[in-house]
Amino acid sequence: MRKGKVFLVGAGPGDPGLMTVKGLETLKKADVVIYDYLADRSFLQHAREDAEIIYVGKKGGDHTLPQDKINKLIVEKALEGKTIVRLKGGDPFIFGRGGEEAQELIQDNIPFEIVPGITSAIAVPAYAGIPLTHRKCTSTVAFITGHEDPTKKGSDIEWEKIATGIGTLVFLMGVGNLKNITNKLIENGRNPNTPVAVIRWGTTPKQETVTGTLDSIVAGVKKVGLKPPAIIVVGDVVSLREELGWLEKRPLFGKRVVVTRTREQASKLTRLLEENGAGVIEFPTIKIVPPKSFKELDRAIDNIADYDWVIFTSVNGVKYFLLRLAEKGKDIRELKGIRIGSIGPATAGELKSLGIIVDLIPEEYQAESLVDYFRKAKVKDKKILIPRARVAREVLPDRLKEMGATVDVVTAYETVKPEENVDEIKKLLSEKKIDLITFTSSSTVTNFVEMFHKEEIKKLLKDVTIASIGPITAKQGEKFSLSSHIIPEKFTIESLVESIVKYFSG
Repeated sequence: MRKGKVFLVGAGPGDPGLMTVKGLETLKKADVVIYDYLADRSFLQHAREDAEIIYVGKKGGDHTLPQDKINKLIVEKALEGKTIVRLKGGDPFIFGRGGEEAQELIQDNIPFEIVPGITSAIAVPAYAGIPLTHRKCTSTVAFITGHEDPTKKGSDIEWEKIATGIGTLVFLMGVGNLKNITNKLIENGRNPNTPVAVIRWGTTPKQETVTGTLDSIVAGVKKVGLKPPAIIVVGDVVSLREELGWLEKRPLFGKRVVVTRTREQASKLTRLLEENGAGVIEFPTIKIVPPKSFKELDRAIDNIADYDWVIFTSVNGVKYFLLRLAEKGKDIRELKGIRIGSIGPATAGELKSLGIIVDLIPEEYQAESLVDYFRKAKVKDKKILIPRARVAREVLPDRLKEMGATVDVVTAYETVKPEENVDEIKKLLSEKKIDLITFTSSSTVTNFVEMFHKEEIKKLLKDVTIASIGPITAKQGEKFSLSSHIIPEKFTIESLVESIVKYFSG
């Protein structure tokens, strides 16, 4: 039987952007992913849909599986001939037991590779504005486990040497033993006034930092109730944080935002929000699927030369129209001589990227603006094709028909409600852990509301800010008694994020 291969992969400290390119590549091809508590769950969306996902993490001493059984599980899966990714928080060889797991694989002659990750020991201080070395402070740094039992007889840490012999000390997993750590350092000669920082959930939007000195940090941490996971940094470099701190200065830092767009389209909005410091929870309320029947669309494509205009109202309309065109053995040359209209720069950008010249983009990115244009143009007896979603607003086709145009509205795609974990979002809303919900279309509003019981939605959203991409989307929210606090002047993703930043900065 062919043996599989195991990749021991470091997922980095928490920020998904800090995972290595090689780590992501191995994750995408894995048959089985065995992951830890500290590995950000968003990484799992990069795994294959048919991959087996197994959680073996531990939190606060609560082990899902003890280490020996994790080792056994990895070996068993590899002996089945599968490619395994053992996904671990930080770096697998820095307090990650990656060495133990590798030794287990060697005993069973199972091939493996190590894919290093960015350890929290260096990344978390950097995100907190603390350089571990600095010419004016220190040239030495040490990484130490903070998870030793203070009641055991001996210690693997030579406190008398590290207390005064190393400039910067970084303790991982040490919050529970903070008092013992500070006492040991002071007892062994470290100045009680030495600066200390304790950083929880570093590199993420939940990052929280408490600073003090060796003789005051325990009280400071207790006062704010700081709990694991966190790291401890001891040394004069901590004093540079006040000058170099950058993450917490982002305008949306600490804000948790729900994005309701489709998974395929959420990336741009998610990226822009995260660049401004927000923590994003993707909760798609619509899913784009092909229509149940291509009969209407096929008929339009077969007679495409009869049309004077083709008007695209969304990127999805462009995508599915051109996919069907290709499936029928045709390409964009079929659009020769036909004028092209687009609602919105994103739709126009998609067309232009495919080499299709757009003849008309309204100043305001909604159907009403196109109607205003066609009122001035002579569209009587013109034949217009609108490939769009099965369910959409009828403003544009109705007005064009009133002007004497022949309008064929054909279904290019459908929007359906995806199966999402509503309980998780409901829990976050009830615990007041959501600051903002974004809606980018009327259907995202309708489907979001329909995922909850009618009587609970108002209570859940009581103190939550609502951002809508435009007045049409906001108006749909009003039908469900959801008032939008944020509506950008331009109905684009960029303008939506700019308006969100402005709202919270103000």
